Amino acid sequence: MHLPDQIRFNWQIFIRHRVRTGLLLLAVGLGVASVILLTSLGEGARRYVDREFSALGNQLLIVLPGRKETTGGSPPIYGTAPRDLTLEDAQALSRIPSIKAVAPIIAGTVSVSVGSLSREVIVLGSTPEIFQVRQLEVAQGKILPDRTRTDAMAVCVLGSKLKQELFGHGRAIGEWVRAGDRRMRVIGVLVERGESLGLDLRDMIIVPVRTAEQMFNTPGLFRVLIELAGNADFSRTEAKIMEIIRERHEGDEDVTIISQDSMLAAFDNILTTLTLAIAAIAAISLVVAGILIMNLSLISVSQRKREIGLLKALGASSSQVRQLFLGESLMLVSMGSLAGVIFSWAVVMVVARLWPVFPLAAPWWSIPAAVGTALISGLVFSLLPARRAAALDPVLALRGEA
Repeated sequence: MHLPDQIRFNWQIFIRHRVRTGLLLLAVGLGVASVILLTSLGEGARRYVDREFSALGNQLLIVLPGRKETTGGSPPIYGTAPRDLTLEDAQALSRIPSIKAVAPIIAGTVSVSVGSLSREVIVLGSTPEIFQVRQLEVAQGKILPDRTRTDAMAVCVLGSKLKQELFGHGRAIGEWVRAGDRRMRVIGVLVERGESLGLDLRDMIIVPVRTAEQMFNTPGLFRVLIELAGNADFSRTEAKIMEIIRERHEGDEDVTIISQDSMLAAFDNILTTLTLAIAAIAAISLVVAGILIMNLSLISVSQRKREIGLLKALGASSSQVRQLFLGESLMLVSMGSLAGVIFSWAVVMVVARLWPVFPLAAPWWSIPAAVGTALISGLVFSLLPARRAAALDPVLALRGEA
């Protein structure tokens, strides 16, 4: 039997058994679509993280207090290092020629209130360089003045959401807010930006670093953000940072330096692994679809015994009968896969248009992986029914007794 004849024959079978064909197409289509859609979520998360890091520029170093060797675990985040990383350390680092800007950070939470309105928000104590390093802009007012590098001034810059909740549509510049036990004058409001690396920039308050030292009664910095000059050598700059830290910390290299590239690579590896794991879980649905194909094909063989017997009586060999059933299965899987690909791509495009903040996109390998898994699953699970059909005795099959 030639291929066009086989396709025409199988198509007649599909039309004759519409319900069975529809169920198989639905099962395969949903399986393929689930693989593509779930891997699109993982790829979207990877692209989102990549975009967030890119928004910080590509010349960023982060200095954290403590090292793995001294703590026995991950770099400390909340001041558990054996020695504090101080503002004086940050000032010493700023004198390295290859460093463009240094932004020391003290972080904490306080209750910020205006009259009867109050919110518990994140406080970032820093210098004017934080706006350059984190690429922050103000929609109203101005950034922290130069004096805040050394003086504990009672001024602050509000996130856009915090400003809206405390002042509504009214003017905030020049007004006073109470942060903890201190009164501060609002000198700026940040541009609406959203979250960046898990920090909601809309719902925070930026104060001078010396003010934050007094508010939280700590000389230790949360971290130091460093922006390098365009032609800076990362390895040499890191070595120079360590040299200065050794000089100031009695010979100890008790800080951890993280580059933007290393953080991005770590997140990329994690999210890629997660995407592959999600794809493997979603592929189980294709195995279930293969089992459904096998069960329905076995039923089809029992219902089409006389048809198979007639084909053999007319001269069809066992291999040709086997080929008919395998071809029928592969045609069903191919049509179901095509429907699943079209459906998933439509969903991805609609979601990407409606929610552009999250860059949902299908990875290049998801479609061939999903379709390939579906075809292999359909082929493997249709072997048993095809062999059973090929093994039928034509005389007994025509009598319906095989």
